[in-house]
Amino acid sequence: MTDHELEPRAVAVGVLKGGFAKTTTAINLARELAHRNESALVVDLDDNGHMTQNLGFTDAYEADTNHVHEVLLEEGDPTDAIVSVVDGLDLFPAHRDLEDVQTQLKNAMGGSTRLNARLIEPLLGEEYDYIVVDCPANQGKLNENALYATNNLIIPVRPETGYDSGIHNTVNRLVKEARQYFELDILAVVPSGLSQRLDQDRRDRALLREINSMEIADSVVPEFCRLSDEDWAAIDAGSYDGPLPGIRYRSAIDDANDAGLPLRDYDGACDQLSHYDELARIVERGGIERERGEREVTH
Repeated sequence: MTDHELEPRAVAVGVLKGGFAKTTTAINLARELAHRNESALVVDLDDNGHMTQNLGFTDAYEADTNHVHEVLLEEGDPTDAIVSVVDGLDLFPAHRDLEDVQTQLKNAMGGSTRLNARLIEPLLGEEYDYIVVDCPANQGKLNENALYATNNLIIPVRPETGYDSGIHNTVNRLVKEARQYFELDILAVVPSGLSQRLDQDRRDRALLREINSMEIADSVVPEFCRLSDEDWAAIDAGSYDGPLPGIRYRSAIDDANDAGLPLRDYDGACDQLSHYDELARIVERGGIERERGEREVTH
Protein backbone atom coordinates (compact mmCIF):
# COMPACT_ATOMS: atom_id res chain seq x y z
CA MET A 1 0.00 0.00 0.00
CA THR A 2 1.40 3.39 -0.91
CA ASP A 3 1.11 6.66 0.95
CA HIS A 4 -1.44 8.12 -1.46
CA GLU A 5 -3.87 5.39 -0.40
CA LEU A 6 -3.82 6.50 3.23
CA GLU A 7 -6.98 8.17 4.36
CA PRO A 8 -8.23 9.92 7.50
CA ARG A 9 -9.29 7.39 10.09
CA ALA A 10 -10.75 7.25 13.59
CA VAL A 11 -10.19 4.38 16.00
CA ALA A 12 -11.55 3.41 19.41
CA VAL A 13 -9.33 1.86 22.09
CA GLY A 14 -11.53 -0.24 24.33
CA VAL A 15 -11.92 -3.38 26.42
CA LEU A 16 -14.65 -4.37 28.89
CA LYS A 17 -12.28 -4.54 31.85
CA GLY A 18 -10.29 -1.94 33.73
CA GLY A 19 -6.54 -2.03 34.30
CA PHE A 20 -5.64 -3.31 30.84
CA ALA A 21 -3.51 -0.31 29.78
CA LYS A 22 -6.36 1.13 27.72
CA THR A 23 -5.58 4.77 28.47
CA THR A 24 -1.81 4.26 28.16
CA THR A 25 -2.34 2.63 24.76
CA ALA A 26 -4.71 5.38 23.59
CA ILE A 27 -2.48 8.33 24.53
CA ASN A 28 0.72 6.82 23.14
CA LEU A 29 -1.00 5.67 19.94
CA ALA A 30 -2.40 9.17 19.44
CA ARG A 31 1.01 10.70 20.14
CA GLU A 32 2.67 8.50 17.53
CA LEU A 33 -0.03 9.38 14.98
CA ALA A 34 0.62 13.06 15.70
CA HIS A 35 4.38 12.52 15.42
CA ARG A 36 4.02 10.78 12.07
CA ASN A 37 1.33 13.08 10.60
CA GLU A 38 1.90 16.44 12.32
CA SER A 39 -1.42 16.36 14.19
CA ALA A 40 -3.93 14.05 15.88
CA LEU A 41 -6.79 14.31 18.37
CA VAL A 42 -7.48 12.02 21.30
CA VAL A 43 -10.99 11.98 22.80
CA ASP A 44 -11.38 10.95 26.45
CA LEU A 45 -14.79 9.30 26.85
CA ASP A 46 -13.87 7.32 29.97
CA ASP A 47 -15.92 8.55 32.91
CA ASN A 48 -13.00 8.14 35.34
CA GLY A 49 -11.15 10.82 33.36
CA HIS A 50 -7.73 9.30 34.02
CA MET A 51 -6.25 10.55 30.75
CA THR A 52 -7.63 14.06 31.16
CA GLN A 53 -6.43 14.36 34.75
CA ASN A 54 -3.06 12.67 34.18
CA LEU A 55 -2.34 15.12 31.37
CA GLY A 56 -3.01 18.02 33.71
CA PHE A 57 -6.51 19.10 32.69
CA THR A 58 -8.32 18.49 35.97
CA ASP A 59 -9.92 21.94 35.70
CA ALA A 60 -11.73 20.87 32.52
CA TYR A 61 -12.74 17.54 34.11
CA GLU A 62 -14.22 19.27 37.17
CA ALA A 63 -15.55 22.40 35.46
CA ASP A 64 -19.09 23.58 36.25
CA THR A 65 -19.94 23.48 32.54
CA ASN A 66 -20.12 19.96 31.14
CA HIS A 67 -18.58 20.46 27.69
CA VAL A 68 -19.33 16.85 26.65
CA HIS A 69 -23.03 17.45 27.37
CA GLU A 70 -22.90 20.66 25.35
CA VAL A 71 -21.37 18.96 22.32
CA LEU A 72 -23.33 15.70 22.27
CA LEU A 73 -26.71 16.96 23.50
CA GLU A 74 -26.83 20.70 22.75
CA GLU A 75 -24.89 21.02 19.46
CA GLY A 76 -21.99 22.86 21.06
CA ASP A 77 -18.77 23.38 19.09
CA PRO A 78 -16.24 20.68 20.07
CA THR A 79 -13.31 22.92 19.19
CA ASP A 80 -14.28 25.19 22.10
CA ALA A 81 -13.32 22.39 24.52
CA ILE A 82 -10.23 21.02 22.77
CA VAL A 83 -6.88 21.68 24.45
CA SER A 84 -3.28 21.17 23.34
CA VAL A 85 -1.30 18.39 25.06
CA VAL A 86 2.02 18.68 23.23
CA ASP A 87 2.94 20.00 19.82
CA GLY A 88 0.60 18.35 17.29
CA LEU A 89 -1.47 16.36 19.81
CA ASP A 90 -4.79 17.74 21.04
CA LEU A 91 -7.28 16.43 23.61
CA PHE A 92 -11.05 16.58 23.89
CA PRO A 93 -11.21 16.16 27.68
CA ALA A 94 -13.56 13.99 29.74
CA HIS A 95 -15.90 15.51 32.33
CA ARG A 96 -16.81 14.22 35.78
CA ASP A 97 -20.51 14.03 34.81
CA LEU A 98 -20.11 11.70 31.82
CA GLU A 99 -22.52 9.25 33.47
CA ASP A 100 -25.21 11.93 33.26
CA VAL A 101 -24.45 12.36 29.55
CA GLN A 102 -24.75 8.62 29.06
CA THR A 103 -28.11 8.55 30.83
CA GLN A 104 -29.50 11.36 28.67
CA LEU A 105 -28.20 9.77 25.45
CA LYS A 106 -30.48 6.80 26.16
CA ASN A 107 -33.52 9.03 25.54
CA ALA A 108 -32.04 11.21 22.80
CA MET A 109 -32.95 10.82 19.13
CA GLY A 110 -29.99 9.08 17.45
CA GLY A 111 -28.41 8.65 20.86
CA SER A 112 -25.72 6.29 19.54
CA THR A 113 -24.72 8.53 16.64
CA ARG A 114 -24.08 11.84 18.40
CA LEU A 115 -20.29 11.53 18.71
CA ASN A 116 -20.06 10.83 15.00
CA ALA A 117 -22.40 13.65 14.00
CA ARG A 118 -21.14 16.30 16.42
CA LEU A 119 -17.39 15.62 16.65
CA ILE A 120 -15.93 12.94 14.36
CA GLU A 121 -17.56 13.95 11.06
CA PRO A 122 -16.91 17.70 11.46
CA LEU A 123 -13.25 17.24 12.48
CA LEU A 124 -11.96 14.07 10.74
CA GLY A 125 -10.26 14.96 7.50
CA GLU A 126 -10.76 18.68 8.19
CA GLU A 127 -8.90 19.50 11.40
CA TYR A 128 -7.32 16.07 12.02
CA ASP A 129 -6.41 13.09 9.84
CA TYR A 130 -6.49 10.76 12.84
CA ILE A 131 -8.73 10.67 15.91
CA VAL A 132 -8.32 8.19 18.78
CA VAL A 133 -11.16 7.61 21.28
CA ASP A 134 -10.40 6.28 24.77
CA CYS A 135 -13.56 4.29 25.62
CA PRO A 136 -15.13 3.58 29.01
CA ALA A 137 -14.54 0.05 30.32
CA ASN A 138 -18.25 -0.74 30.42
CA GLN A 139 -21.12 -1.12 27.98
CA GLY A 140 -23.36 1.84 27.43
CA LYS A 141 -24.20 4.71 25.11
CA LEU A 142 -20.74 6.27 25.28
CA ASN A 143 -19.13 3.02 24.15
CA GLU A 144 -21.75 2.62 21.42
CA ASN A 145 -21.02 6.17 20.24
CA ALA A 146 -17.28 5.49 20.10
CA LEU A 147 -17.66 2.27 18.10
CA TYR A 148 -20.28 3.68 15.72
CA ALA A 149 -18.24 6.83 15.08
CA THR A 150 -14.92 5.08 14.44
CA ASN A 151 -15.86 1.66 12.95
CA ASN A 152 -12.44 0.52 14.18
CA LEU A 153 -11.32 -0.98 17.48
CA ILE A 154 -7.99 -1.72 19.14
CA ILE A 155 -8.25 -4.07 22.14
CA PRO A 156 -5.50 -3.70 24.79
CA VAL A 157 -4.80 -6.58 27.20
CA ARG A 158 -2.46 -7.16 30.12
CA PRO A 159 -1.39 -10.37 31.83
CA GLU A 160 -3.64 -9.62 34.78
CA THR A 161 -6.20 -11.85 36.48
CA GLY A 162 -9.23 -12.17 34.23
CA TYR A 163 -7.47 -11.26 30.97
CA ASP A 164 -9.19 -14.17 29.20
CA SER A 165 -12.68 -13.07 30.29
CA GLY A 166 -11.81 -9.48 29.35
CA ILE A 167 -11.02 -10.51 25.76
CA HIS A 168 -14.01 -12.88 25.59
CA ASN A 169 -16.48 -10.32 26.94
CA THR A 170 -15.21 -7.58 24.65
CA VAL A 171 -15.52 -9.71 21.53
CA ASN A 172 -18.86 -11.32 22.42
CA ARG A 173 -20.68 -8.54 24.27
CA LEU A 174 -19.27 -5.52 22.45
CA VAL A 175 -17.93 -6.39 18.99
CA LYS A 176 -20.46 -9.05 17.97
CA GLU A 177 -23.42 -7.03 19.24
CA ALA A 178 -22.20 -3.88 17.48
CA ARG A 179 -21.75 -5.76 14.20
CA GLN A 180 -25.47 -6.52 14.16
CA TYR A 181 -26.06 -2.84 13.45
CA PHE A 182 -22.91 -1.35 11.83
CA GLU A 183 -19.46 -2.25 10.51
CA LEU A 184 -16.74 -2.65 13.09
CA ASP A 185 -13.19 -3.89 12.40
CA ILE A 186 -10.76 -5.07 15.06
CA LEU A 187 -7.51 -3.46 13.94
CA ALA A 188 -5.31 -5.03 16.63
CA VAL A 189 -5.19 -6.92 19.93
CA VAL A 190 -2.27 -5.48 21.91
CA PRO A 191 -0.62 -7.12 24.94
CA SER A 192 1.09 -4.64 27.27
CA GLY A 193 2.97 -4.74 30.57
CA LEU A 194 4.68 -8.06 29.84
CA SER A 195 7.68 -8.93 32.00
CA GLN A 196 7.79 -12.65 32.70
CA ARG A 197 9.69 -15.45 30.95
CA LEU A 198 8.01 -17.20 28.05
CA ASP A 199 9.65 -20.57 28.65
CA GLN A 200 7.80 -21.06 31.91
CA ASP A 201 4.14 -21.64 32.69
CA ARG A 202 3.33 -18.06 33.62
CA ARG A 203 0.57 -15.62 32.78
CA ASP A 204 2.58 -13.75 30.12
CA ARG A 205 3.02 -16.97 28.19
CA ALA A 206 -0.64 -17.95 28.57
CA LEU A 207 -1.78 -14.54 27.28
CA LEU A 208 0.52 -14.64 24.26
CA ARG A 209 -0.50 -18.24 23.56
CA GLU A 210 -4.17 -17.27 23.63
CA ILE A 211 -4.01 -14.27 21.29
CA ASN A 212 -1.61 -16.02 18.89
CA SER A 213 -3.89 -19.07 18.65
CA MET A 214 -7.00 -17.09 17.72
CA GLU A 215 -8.44 -17.88 14.29
CA ILE A 216 -8.06 -14.22 13.36
CA ALA A 217 -4.53 -13.89 14.79
CA ASP A 218 -2.92 -13.13 11.43
CA SER A 219 -5.18 -10.12 10.97
CA VAL A 220 -5.25 -8.70 14.52
CA VAL A 221 -1.94 -9.57 16.24
CA PRO A 222 0.75 -6.97 15.39
CA GLU A 223 4.15 -8.12 14.18
CA PHE A 224 5.79 -7.17 17.50
CA CYS A 225 3.79 -9.82 19.35
CA ARG A 226 3.12 -12.44 16.65
CA LEU A 227 4.59 -15.85 17.45
CA SER A 228 4.41 -18.80 15.05
CA ASP A 229 4.32 -22.49 15.96
CA GLU A 230 8.01 -22.58 15.08
CA ASP A 231 8.68 -19.73 17.51
CA TRP A 232 6.90 -21.59 20.33
CA ALA A 233 8.87 -24.75 19.56
CA ALA A 234 12.09 -22.75 19.72
CA ILE A 235 11.02 -21.14 23.01
CA ASP A 236 10.34 -24.56 24.53
CA ALA A 237 13.66 -25.86 23.23
CA GLY A 238 15.53 -22.88 24.63
CA SER A 239 16.74 -21.80 21.18
CA TYR A 240 14.43 -18.82 20.50
CA ASP A 241 16.54 -15.79 19.63
CA GLY A 242 13.85 -13.39 18.41
CA PRO A 243 12.78 -10.18 20.17
CA LEU A 244 10.61 -10.49 23.27
CA PRO A 245 7.02 -10.14 22.03
CA GLY A 246 4.48 -7.56 23.18
CA ILE A 247 4.85 -4.17 24.80
CA ARG A 248 7.21 -4.95 27.69
CA TYR A 249 7.12 -3.38 31.11
CA ARG A 250 9.35 -0.33 31.32
CA SER A 251 9.44 2.08 34.25
CA ALA A 252 9.56 4.93 31.70
CA ILE A 253 5.98 4.11 30.60
CA ASP A 254 4.65 4.39 34.16
CA ASP A 255 6.85 7.41 34.89
CA ALA A 256 5.52 9.15 31.75
CA ASN A 257 1.95 8.66 33.02
CA ASP A 258 2.95 10.07 36.41
CA ALA A 259 4.60 13.05 34.69
CA GLY A 260 1.50 13.73 32.58
CA LEU A 261 3.28 13.18 29.29
CA PRO A 262 3.11 10.72 26.39
CA LEU A 263 6.04 8.31 26.36
CA ARG A 264 7.72 10.02 23.38
CA ASP A 265 7.83 13.32 25.26
CA TYR A 266 9.09 11.77 28.51
CA ASP A 267 11.69 9.34 27.16
CA GLY A 268 12.16 9.47 23.41
CA ALA A 269 14.81 6.74 23.64
CA CYS A 270 12.52 4.10 25.20
CA ASP A 271 12.78 0.88 23.21
CA GLN A 272 9.00 0.30 23.38
CA LEU A 273 8.20 3.40 21.30
CA SER A 274 8.68 1.37 18.12
CA HIS A 275 5.67 -0.77 19.07
CA TYR A 276 3.40 2.25 19.45
CA ASP A 277 4.76 3.42 16.09
CA GLU A 278 3.70 0.09 14.57
CA LEU A 279 0.23 0.56 16.03
CA ALA A 280 0.10 4.01 14.41
CA ARG A 281 0.99 2.46 11.04
CA ILE A 282 -1.77 -0.13 11.49
CA VAL A 283 -4.28 2.67 12.06
CA GLU A 284 -3.00 4.64 9.06
CA ARG A 285 -3.46 1.64 6.77
CA GLY A 286 -6.62 0.29 8.36
CA GLY A 287 -5.10 -3.10 9.04
CA ILE A 288 -1.97 -5.14 9.67
CA GLU A 289 0.64 -5.53 6.96
CA ARG A 290 3.08 -8.41 7.33
CA GLU A 291 6.63 -8.16 6.04
CA ARG A 292 5.62 -9.92 2.86
CA GLY A 293 3.63 -6.74 2.12
CA GLU A 294 0.22 -8.32 2.11
CA ARG A 295 -2.44 -6.41 3.98
CA GLU A 296 -4.40 -8.68 6.26
CA VAL A 297 -8.17 -8.42 6.14
CA THR A 298 -9.51 -6.89 9.31
CA HIS A 299 -12.08 -8.69 11.46
